[in-house]
Amino acid sequence: MDAFSSTFLSPLSKNPNISISLFTPSSTNIALLHISSVRIEDKTQITPTTTTKPQSQPLIKQTPPKSTTQKTIPNTTSRPSQPTRKPVQPSLPTVFLNAVDDFINTFIDPPIRPSVDPKYALSNNFAPVDELPPTECEVVEGSLPPCLDGAYFRNGPNPQFLPRGPYHLFDGDGMLHSIKISRGKATLCSRYVKTYKYITERDTGSPVIPSVFAGFNSLTASAARGALAGARMLAGQFNLANGFGLANTSLALFGGSLYALCESDLPYSIKLAQNGDIETIGRHDFDGKLIISMTAHPKIDPETGEAFAFRYGPIPPFLTFFRIKSDGTKEPDVPIFSMTRPSFLHDFAITKNYAIFPEIQIVMNPLEMIAGGSTVGSDPGKVPRLGVIPRYAKDESEMQWFDVPGLNFIHAINAWDEDGGDSIVVVAPNILSVEHTLERMDLIHASVEKIRIDLKTGMVWRHPVSTRNLDFGVINPAYVGKKNKYVYAAVGDPMPKVSGVVKLDVSVSEGDRRDCIVASRMYGPGCYGGEPFFVAKETNNPNADEDDGYVVSYVHDENTGVSRFIVMDAKSPNLEIVAAVKLPRRVPYGFHGLFVRESDLNKL
Repeated sequence: MDAFSSTFLSPLSKNPNISISLFTPSSTNIALLHISSVRIEDKTQITPTTTTKPQSQPLIKQTPPKSTTQKTIPNTTSRPSQPTRKPVQPSLPTVFLNAVDDFINTFIDPPIRPSVDPKYALSNNFAPVDELPPTECEVVEGSLPPCLDGAYFRNGPNPQFLPRGPYHLFDGDGMLHSIKISRGKATLCSRYVKTYKYITERDTGSPVIPSVFAGFNSLTASAARGALAGARMLAGQFNLANGFGLANTSLALFGGSLYALCESDLPYSIKLAQNGDIETIGRHDFDGKLIISMTAHPKIDPETGEAFAFRYGPIPPFLTFFRIKSDGTKEPDVPIFSMTRPSFLHDFAITKNYAIFPEIQIVMNPLEMIAGGSTVGSDPGKVPRLGVIPRYAKDESEMQWFDVPGLNFIHAINAWDEDGGDSIVVVAPNILSVEHTLERMDLIHASVEKIRIDLKTGMVWRHPVSTRNLDFGVINPAYVGKKNKYVYAAVGDPMPKVSGVVKLDVSVSEGDRRDCIVASRMYGPGCYGGEPFFVAKETNNPNADEDDGYVVSYVHDENTGVSRFIVMDAKSPNLEIVAAVKLPRRVPYGFHGLFVRESDLNKL
């Protein structure tokens, strides 16, 4: 569940791919976001619904008093911590264009649907927080294992300003929450990714670039907001050529650099300072060889260091595949023209020989927008397909497509070759009732499956691994592209809330109909986490067991408002918590994370 590709420049306002709260007004357990003209409180409160529109304000939150265990570390880098900034005095063109924006949001396209209503989309722990400089944390349970020396990063949406109108969580500015661990001590830091969009709007003092997911949901709204965006560009408020992405979905380490990613833009290079502060180096185009955008889910071969990636969009070729060598050099694009219709394509998988792309039933429907609906929706009449291409292909001549009725996966867990390369096995959560994926995530159920493709005969077999509602499945990163046994997945409660994590044994044969869950850890009433991440104890030990390591995640307690970083023993039958760190303030729910070892941090 992450931000979808805004290369479509379309609403995607209710996408299934991301664990984000799409609340309905009838929900009884939802705290409405308390919005005032000054701040959004760190802990949301229930307030009467109001039609008063807040002015654009930086999201300044109250910071809880520091305890004796919380110590702000002085920033010793050349980039000092930013103090809370004063409101920017808007220029006359900005005042006028913001007034036009308010008119559109009030009379043309107000936030009447729960999925784009800030009161619901930014409720509870989905509410944003302010930046936090490096701050020491308290280990409240157990001790942090030495193999965790490094940093765990988690990306997610965190809007810089109060929404002026319809808002979807996928439109939130990217914020990284990093917990740096060294010799058993932990330091938390939360910083915005300093994208072109973020800096432009920060300097203007209000939102400038239109929200892709929430702002283009009908022909009238699209025309009005498109005209307003054109006027802002003519007024010199922003230049679309510099990108409009949010860098709010995931992170990846390849080619000697760490990147914050989303599907609507180029990667943004990130660095972690010695004191734990997060720095944005800048937008990266690989010496001009990468244009427009790339996936937020590149696949890194742990043996070669290569990164395999793609981009997709609304005009042919709808899919483009490419590779980045271990030294960071990008290889030429491989356009795929055999994808005959633009489809939502958030993730893919690789083996040692192939790359596998899902073409699912979520498609673009431009005619729907003319009728007042979304340009992206589900097509129940479309037969899903899997496309298989050699991962070192120079063109698409060897691309093969296999029909797989009823298979709709947003996230791929892993894939590998079998039968001497004549067969491929893919493991992924299959979304049931795909017609609900864009509107009601709470009605979505994802069942993990193994899909076997015989490349010689074209036969496809499917085997259910678990019937539980699971997503955000991860593995030991050393097993990407090769046969693995264990998967760690988030439990939907229902999605997008994550109530725990389970361990799956996917080595069970196709003839065995057992549910493959072999361990689980539930967080408890009112406690929710996100995507788990596996960290091996010994990365360079070829004899180590696949599950010899730890599973880590941020977990938030909605009863107390306290967030923790927890470390679970991946081998134990109940995923025993071996360490817990109380964080100095809450970490909002987000998307994908990454652990980077200290040795790799020092090379950035």
